[in-house]
Amino acid sequence: MAFICDDGETRADTLPGALHRLNATPETVHWGYFDPARAPSLRVKSGDLIQAEAITHHAGDAPDLMMDEAVTRLFKEIPESDRNPGVHIMTGPIYVEDAKPGDILEVRYLRMVPRCNYGSNLAANWGYLYKEFGEKERVTIYELNANANQAQALYAYDFPGKYLVPGTITHCPVCDRQPALKGVRVQARPHLGTAGVAPDVHGRVSTIPPGLHGGNIDNWRIGAGSTMYYPVQVDGGLFSIGDPHVSQGDGELSGTAIEASLNVLFQIVLRKDFSVPSPLLETPNYWIVHGFNEDLNVAMRDASLDMLGLLTDHVGLSRNDAYSLMSVASDFAVTQVVDGRQGVHVKIPRSVFPQKGG
Repeated sequence: MAFICDDGETRADTLPGALHRLNATPETVHWGYFDPARAPSLRVKSGDLIQAEAITHHAGDAPDLMMDEAVTRLFKEIPESDRNPGVHIMTGPIYVEDAKPGDILEVRYLRMVPRCNYGSNLAANWGYLYKEFGEKERVTIYELNANANQAQALYAYDFPGKYLVPGTITHCPVCDRQPALKGVRVQARPHLGTAGVAPDVHGRVSTIPPGLHGGNIDNWRIGAGSTMYYPVQVDGGLFSIGDPHVSQGDGELSGTAIEASLNVLFQIVLRKDFSVPSPLLETPNYWIVHGFNEDLNVAMRDASLDMLGLLTDHVGLSRNDAYSLMSVASDFAVTQVVDGRQGVHVKIPRSVFPQKGG
């Protein structure tokens, strides 16, 4: 494997460089879009560490629990007219020195810590079963137990009308709170729903659909201990993070995860020694590729072809051998069905390949 190995010989581990802090302020976030013309909020070198704040755009679902002074400032000072065409609050962009189109940003996610002990799930009008529930929208507020690494429902309430405006504040302190999910515990797995580089286009690109730049992939495995490889499309990469979650299932059926702000520590390493056509995820046990399309069948095919390319171009398998291996050892799953472009991911265990000296 040219880009990653277990013995460290083909890629020397990059020692941490400078540590930067990137707080989420009206000046350092962009709401609802990627844009290659946006000025960087931070400039870093390859190997630098960044401690950044990722703020959920659903903080207004429980403002008394999820909005502190800094979050309130974002909701108050960024005008609604500048929250488009998507919905997510993105921290960045981060300019990586010497990054050029065709390079790869290797982003090592090291730590993700909830900003507060609460998160929100919305059964939304873009949810997969919205019509089956009488076109009703419902918010469930979860409380996090950091010691147990679990979340449990604190209360729920129905949202009148359609939840459409980015940064909605529901005035939940006076809402009709109802009990929900008594006795149920959900495993917490903090991750970023949306992160990526700026696409090489003119103007704003919505944060809602995922794409080759990354964006709203909504794979819960993009958490601490994982590494993402993003193909650079413009000078500097212009990398941003947002849409933080503390738990989500594959599919994200209701339209959202448990949306909760996170403090994220990550390292960016500039790679010029290999390329991949779409965002690639590395976890301790798997390599995972993604396919995106409005048609789930096409997303499945794209994921298949990208995994085939991974196994032939970087592992060195023949196409015939790779095709056989994919059928007997790789797992395909639906990442999400609610973000315009639906997502499929395919993972293959790293353990199936021979290790050095094995």
